[in-house]
Amino acid sequence: MRTLRHVSIPAGLALVLALAAAGCGRAEEGAGAVLPDPVGRWAVESLTTGGRTLHAPEAARLDFGDNQVKGNYGCNGFTAAVSFAGTSAVTVTPGASTTMACADMEFETAFAKLFTGRLTIDRGPDRLTLKTADGSTIAMTSAPATPDAPLTAVEWTVQSLISGTSVSSLPAGAAGTARFTIAADLSVSGTLGCNRFSAQVTREGDRLTFGPLTTTRMACDGPAGEVEAKLTDLFASGPLVSGIEGRRLTLTAADGKGLIAEAPSDVE
Repeated sequence: MRTLRHVSIPAGLALVLALAAAGCGRAEEGAGAVLPDPVGRWAVESLTTGGRTLHAPEAARLDFGDNQVKGNYGCNGFTAAVSFAGTSAVTVTPGASTTMACADMEFETAFAKLFTGRLTIDRGPDRLTLKTADGSTIAMTSAPATPDAPLTAVEWTVQSLISGTSVSSLPAGAAGTARFTIAADLSVSGTLGCNRFSAQVTREGDRLTFGPLTTTRMACDGPAGEVEAKLTDLFASGPLVSGIEGRRLTLTAADGKGLIAEAPSDVE
């Protein structure tokens, strides 16, 4: 009579199964690696459209909320309504945007054209790519929180003027002529575009009120004179609501008029 022995097949099979299970576990772990949620702040790196790649200005970004996105085309700011289909697609309905004349209008125009309608979402570690129906893309990377510039001890250069819902860049010949610095004691000094000025500011929360301006008496005309007249009226109009986002300061009066100023790039 033949004696049956306990051969190694079950043990070998068990080993194979154990290795397969381990391999499967690793595959599942890789497949389940945490990918970024589209909701959050993203720095735009580049656009691809029409067979070309356009590299983004430093300021280009998207800040996604659950139902709204705030962003910057590189110079002009904008808002839009968004509706997510899980994490695979988003539908964008453009809202308001500023209308400044900017240095890289080619990028701004292309960005605005692509960032509308239904966009599919490709996610990777610390990356997000939005794709249009024709295959154009908006490539982004996770943006670390950019610290806001301090209000005081910074030279703010006026970049544009606000009038209600519209924003316009300074007229040709006046760019960079209006600058001011608010000291720690809330004294302010600078130039209005032509004449130098000084004043004292009072601060209540996010509201700044400029006291009477002391200025030099040069006769100013042309674009710099126009800017000076508008800034003089603005500073004398009462409390201004202030807001700082990154290196950008906004001062807005109750009637909707205001300014946007920028801090130097090396400010911390």
